[in-house]
Amino acid sequence: MAQSLSQLFYEATGKKAGEQVALTASGSNRRYYRIFSEDGETSLIGVQGTSHDENHAFLYMAEQFLEKGLDVPKVLAVSDDEMNYVQQDLGNVLLFDYIAEGRKTGVFSAPEKEMLRKTMRGLAKLQVLAAEQFDFNQCYPQPEFNLRSILWDLNYFKYCFLKATGLEFQEDKLENEFERLAYILLQSKMTAFMYRDFQSRNVMVVEKVVESSEGSEGSGGSEVRELVPYFIDFQGGRKGPVYYDVASFLWQAKANFHPDLREELIGEYLDELQKYMPVDKDEFYETLKHFVLFRTMQVLGAYGFRGYFEKKPHFLQSIPFAIDNLRHLLKYASEDYPYLIEVLKEMTAMKQFKEVGMRKPLVVRVYSFSYKKGIPADGSGNGGGFVFDCRAINNPGKYERYKFFTGMDKPVIDFLEEDGEILPFLEEAYQMVDFSVKRYMDRGFQNLMVSFGCTGGQHRSVYAAEHMAQHINEKFGVEVQLIHREQNMERILDNKE
Repeated sequence: MAQSLSQLFYEATGKKAGEQVALTASGSNRRYYRIFSEDGETSLIGVQGTSHDENHAFLYMAEQFLEKGLDVPKVLAVSDDEMNYVQQDLGNVLLFDYIAEGRKTGVFSAPEKEMLRKTMRGLAKLQVLAAEQFDFNQCYPQPEFNLRSILWDLNYFKYCFLKATGLEFQEDKLENEFERLAYILLQSKMTAFMYRDFQSRNVMVVEKVVESSEGSEGSGGSEVRELVPYFIDFQGGRKGPVYYDVASFLWQAKANFHPDLREELIGEYLDELQKYMPVDKDEFYETLKHFVLFRTMQVLGAYGFRGYFEKKPHFLQSIPFAIDNLRHLLKYASEDYPYLIEVLKEMTAMKQFKEVGMRKPLVVRVYSFSYKKGIPADGSGNGGGFVFDCRAINNPGKYERYKFFTGMDKPVIDFLEEDGEILPFLEEAYQMVDFSVKRYMDRGFQNLMVSFGCTGGQHRSVYAAEHMAQHINEKFGVEVQLIHREQNMERILDNKE
């Protein structure tokens, strides 16, 4: 019998496992849990896989990358059948969330830009070093970027997006140009580790000791810490060209990178890449254009399948961003495949994309707060939104044993749910807010604010805000910005693309 995650936790830490908290699933079918020790002092990430081959690929890659000094999570214990494992807990800060303000406004702060620079430098290092003495036969589902995988992705776009638009086109001519594009892509050197799904949700921002020194006799040493990018979810990687990952990251649909920032980050990437291999910058830029076009079509295929066929609204909401990227690309398109470019230009000019492109998706901000410090201000300029008063609900804060907990902690959650008053309160709140979320989405509104207040902004309001944010995100698929004002905590709930 394979070891359970609790058994692996004990094997890795020597401590008994306590609470296990399910984490948001990735693009694969693997399930993730944050596992705490019974004393609450230690946490690891537990992973349960459904594919042995996928798990095996990740475990092989993680071991290889760590040996080469790359910043990836350390796997600490693995079940005999490789279906379960526990790894280092890197925290909760995805790069996607770290640069959230820049993504929303298009203006990135100095810390956001610096983290993006570090990420591009880290990508170059990983692509080259990871490929050294690497057995690509361990990769899943394919060992290398090849003709078959390219044509799969191009036909994914054709059948799941292009045909779904209703646009008429000559399929034989389009297939000829797909083959032409594939031929051009395959002229690139296939010597690097190609991450394949390199995007800001697969990078974590982690505080790391980058330098330490021993103190003089009788004094302690000192440590220098800084925030660095760690790379996760690389199990789909394979042998391939360096261009694909650059295109994936810098032209990610919701990244909202200005062309000038893209240029800056490509320059940062190339400066790092030149430390490991010769680079012809003119050739790099020329080849990159083909990969950006290819990757954009592949992404639209994914959005079409998840949105048009699986009816998931958050993928439909990503389409305008990808269409805008494609419009810009077509201004400088290659003459190697004129019919493909003609079809894409006709597609991006379709009425349905003109209309949707004028709308930005709804963002809901959910606050918890203390009435003693006033109702949160609405920074959107709309003057406010829903405000729910939680003070009538039985208050766990009046008991000493709950003094150091918040509405996110199990003892408080159990108190509120067993007491029972907060559950019907929330059901009423859900009904009112759901109506507005649906109508705001229908009418193309961009901002909605929902606030929960209690005496101290610690227990009841935090619980209510947490559950409202999760409810809205799961039911409607929109981005929810969750702010616990008095706890000085913020996070973004946003379904994966």
